[in-house]
Order: sequence, then C-alpha cells, then structure tokens
Amino acid sequence: MGTVIKYSLWIVLSLALAACGTLPRGAALKSEIIKGSDQPEADFAVYQVTKAFLPSIDQWPVVGDRHFSWVSGSAGSNAQIIRAGDTVNVIIWDSAENSLITTPGQRTANLDGMRVSESGSIFLPYVGKVRIAGRTPDSARQLLQRQLEAVVPGSQVQLNMAEGRVNSVDLVGGVTAPGIIPMPDQNFTVLGAISAGGGVQNGLQNPQVKLVRGQNIYRTSVSRLYEDPQLDTRLQGGDKVIIEQDRRYFLSLGASGVESQFPFNRDRVSALDALSIIGGVNDARANPQGILILREYPATALSAGNRGPRQERVVFTIDLTSSDGLFSARNFFINSGDLVLATESPVSNTRTIFSLIGSAFGLVTVATN
Repeated sequence: MGTVIKYSLWIVLSLALAACGTLPRGAALKSEIIKGSDQPEADFAVYQVTKAFLPSIDQWPVVGDRHFSWVSGSAGSNAQIIRAGDTVNVIIWDSAENSLITTPGQRTANLDGMRVSESGSIFLPYVGKVRIAGRTPDSARQLLQRQLEAVVPGSQVQLNMAEGRVNSVDLVGGVTAPGIIPMPDQNFTVLGAISAGGGVQNGLQNPQVKLVRGQNIYRTSVSRLYEDPQLDTRLQGGDKVIIEQDRRYFLSLGASGVESQFPFNRDRVSALDALSIIGGVNDARANPQGILILREYPATALSAGNRGPRQERVVFTIDLTSSDGLFSARNFFINSGDLVLATESPVSNTRTIFSLIGSAFGLVTVATN
C-alpha cells in the first residue's frame, strides 16, 4: 500500500512541476529575450558587442540625449566696454572764476546716474549728445573732455561706469549665489561667472553648463571646462548661464546588484561603468554571458549597412566571460534611457528544479512513513 501511495505522489508532483511551465525566478533567460530574432518577421535586432562590431556602432546616431554644440573659448579685451543701458557718473573739474559748469565756490560739477541711451549716447551740458557706447571708460572720458574744452577751457573730466543689463550675465541656478553678475571686462568667462556665484552647488551629479545666448542653447559639462581651458568660452552681455544636474539616466533590471534608475555620473558611461554603478551582477543567479542592453531608435535612424540598426528595437549582448567581451564592454557606451538587463543563468533553473525535487522527495517520504 505504501508503494502505491509513493508512486501516486510522485506522479502528482511530476504533473504539478510540468504544469508550472515557468519556474519561479527573478529574471528572464537570455534565450527567452532574443528568441525569434533570426526570423524575418522579427521586430527587433540583436548585436553581439565585440571588437569587430564597435566601429559600426560608432557611426550610429546617438539617441536618448539632446545634443548641443558648445562655443569654443576665445580671448577678449581686459577692458570694460560701455554699452547701451550702462550708467556713467561724470565729474567735471573747473576752477575758473566765471565757469559755465560750476557755481561760485564750487570746484566740481557732478553728473551722476546718466544712463547710456539705446543709441549709445549721453547728454552733456553745453555740448549736447555724445556717443560713448563701444568705448572704454577712459576713451569715453577723453572724448568728453575734448568736447567740453571747446566750451569750458581748462576743465577736466572724470568718469566711472556701472554695468547695466547689456554688460551683465544672468547666473540662473546651480551655484551658491545665483543672480545678475556684472562683467568686469570683455574677457569674462563661464568659469569666471561660476566662481563669482560662489561655485557649483554640492550634490549635483555630473553638473552641466547650459548657456542661453539669444535664441541659441549651448551645453557642456563643468568637468570638461575644468579639463580643457580652451572650452572656457568668454561670455557676452545678456547671456544666461544655468548649472544643473545631468538629466541622463539608465535603468537596470534582472539579476543585477540593484534594480533601479541611475543618473549618469560622468560624460560618457561605458557598459562596464554601468555594471559597476549598479553594483555588478548577482553571482548566484546572473548569466555572465547574457548581459543585455535594450535600446530603441527612431525610425529615421534605420538605414542599410553600418550606419544604423536594422530595427528600431535593438538588443546588444555582452559576454563577460571572454577577454573580447570585457574589452569591448569598456568601449561600448550607454545612451540615456538604455535598459541594462542581467539575465538569469540556466543553472539557477536547475538548482530550482533540484530544490523542488528534494522537497517533493521529503514530502513523499513523510507520506509513506
């Protein structure tokens, strides 16, 4: 009787395992993800990341990012230049007894807070409008003195300026003290503005510089400006400088160290960098030959040959058990929005089956005793 019960239980458990279809696990198998990719009707393409493949991917369009150009650095004048909207203070010195400018007992006439008009001029008594925009403060002073000497011989002119909006830049955010930054000269650069604002705020991941100039937007990272002084472009009056955290990200799922969304912590993140950021893969579950990177391309990216993918949906496979796979992963770069998937090892399924069989064997033993 015990033998009949034993065989009956084995049959029931075997049928139960077969009915399960899919064993409990935390990630898909590589074979499940790429199944059907070799069929004509497949709506995705699979590419193995190897040394031979890297030159092809370098010619493909980059997706998931908004790319902006950057203005190369250039040298400017160290002098201030008067612009429309600036304010100048003029002091006229005249010691003549019957001066047209000063009253008896006065030595100076102060003309404070004169705003440079849109045409670039100021009004000087007994002289009229004088265009000073585009000149340095010293050049403007000499011009005013020459104009005034024709009316008031022996007079002397002193001039100083306060920068207006056209001679200032807006430091919008991402620094300790954002605000309007006057340009001390025409050689005022992006890093100079960041320094004037107290430096980049702590905690920003791979901070980016966005330069808004008129209708144009330029972007680069702060680290690039640090590393290459030629990129530290000089600013123009009216520029807006915004410091913000890198908004690019990638996802990780499956048998990885952490399943989450991760921001880019540098300008270029390789596949190996990404694996390090997510804490590697689960040693007990992951298939080191089945690291997959899933990416979507726009329809415009599809083209024949090596200049684009065959399908809009693309799966890149990486083999971490070969030297070619490891070296190639270091030179394969992640795009914003990519999904890094660590697939499950087939061995994990085997272990699960043995575990279930062991549990079933124990159950049968208990039932027959």
